[in-house]
Amino acid sequence: MTRPGAIFDEPAVVRRLERRGALRPLTSNGTIAAAVMVGAALLALVVANSPLYEGVEYVLALPLSVGLGRLSVALTVEQFVNDFLMAVFFLLVGIELKYEMTVGQLRRPRQAALPMLAAVGGVVVPACIYGFVNRGGAVYGWAIPMATDIAFALGVLSLLGNRVPPALKVFFSTLAIADDLLAIAAIALFYGHAPNLFWLGCAAAVTAALVVLNRWRRFRLAPYLALGLVLWFCLFQSGVHATLAGVILAFTIPARSDIVASELVGWLGSKLPELDDRFDDEVHILGQHDFTRAARGVERVMHRVTPPLQRLEHYISTPVNFLILPIFAFVNAQVRLVGVDPLSLVFDPVAIGVYLGMLLGKPIGIAGMTALLVKTRIAHLPTGVSMRHIVGVGILGGIGFTMSILIAGLAFTQIPAELLAAKTAILAGSASAALVGLLYMHVACGARREKS
Repeated sequence: MTRPGAIFDEPAVVRRLERRGALRPLTSNGTIAAAVMVGAALLALVVANSPLYEGVEYVLALPLSVGLGRLSVALTVEQFVNDFLMAVFFLLVGIELKYEMTVGQLRRPRQAALPMLAAVGGVVVPACIYGFVNRGGAVYGWAIPMATDIAFALGVLSLLGNRVPPALKVFFSTLAIADDLLAIAAIALFYGHAPNLFWLGCAAAVTAALVVLNRWRRFRLAPYLALGLVLWFCLFQSGVHATLAGVILAFTIPARSDIVASELVGWLGSKLPELDDRFDDEVHILGQHDFTRAARGVERVMHRVTPPLQRLEHYISTPVNFLILPIFAFVNAQVRLVGVDPLSLVFDPVAIGVYLGMLLGKPIGIAGMTALLVKTRIAHLPTGVSMRHIVGVGILGGIGFTMSILIAGLAFTQIPAELLAAKTAILAGSASAALVGLLYMHVACGARREKS
């Protein structure tokens, strides 16, 4: 039997690959990614209320230029994070959505119907609570409490380990994905500027080009990414929020491989004798042109086995979770409370509407819609899941960090006082929902284990 690592001549190569393998469980762990993002937000709070605040604000206001020549846009560092880097985050969200619609829960309409409709309840009720509290006032922030942070919420749920019913994890994942879809729709429809029809037409033309590439079965990522940058530029110029370019790009990237998987093993078997015949162990590898040329051909084919959509997810998931989202959290959690009257902040209608929408609206909407659908026999709870668990999911659904802060920034760009109130409530509401939800689910899942 071949010893692992025996095909590598250099021990250093083996050690490097082993280190990469050891890091993979860490970089793919949602709980760790959520913890890093929360740590960045806490650091931002400390910095915002320290003498370092002015220096950070100066850096965030520095001008940048993105593009080439006349096709350039002027951005501040903060806008670059919120408009460009978050487009990469939306690209990852779009990949996850497409995955679920292709091979996941969203491809089974009957199975996905209950969590998706529960997500609608979890969007409508928080928005209504916010709108009621802010009637006649800053009602434009109605969408702030409607979003659930997938990574953060699922990270908290994973702390309960195997005590959580598997079907409940699927239910919550599907609900959070549907929630993201609704948040993306809200941003697209209500939080852009008056659209520039010329640039909107250019964006439509680029989207059509991406669709044509997909239909022509082009499986290299480079053309899609190049057009994706052009699409981002067009949407930015059009007034529609440019992060939507990430979602559009994700849905046009092929989810299939151009390699027939059923024929791959046989093809590889036919290539092995050829590689063996061309190899000469008495000649330096640099001189074995026939062997390396044949090996390169096998390498190119094996690279194309993985669908482009999956390859792209592999490339960007770790940078998004451990670089882009923490940077976003740090930049947008700069909540400066120095010189602010705490009582005026606590009793600000925006803060009250956001906080109550997240902490009360989410569980009422999610659990209420689920109970209605189950009672009327339109849908059935998944196996092993009770309404007690659904209430817990509703509470955890109030963890709305990334999308909520993004929407708050869009809603109150020109109103610093309301933006401060919204961000403070988002941080407080997310922390409260995480703590209350974790304690509640600990009891609910413990009760389930005792009954079983």
